[in-house]
Amino acid sequence: MNTAEPARLVWFKSSYSGNEGGECLEVAADGTVVRVRDSKERGTGPQLAFALGAWAGFVADLGRDGL
Repeated sequence: MNTAEPARLVWFKSSYSGNEGGECLEVAADGTVVRVRDSKERGTGPQLAFALGAWAGFVADLGRDGL
């Protein structure tokens, strides 16, 4: 799986996140993977990359568990 970041991604932060600069994650999808990063380290911090199917399963499990 190619984990190099494409030149232009649209990142989304949860609507549950406040504007105080606390612990927030952002996600972006590029068609082949979903990327996750710390919103405090945009551009400089590490990112996780998940296959689309793995991410879909993770999100489905969250909904099933009521988190």
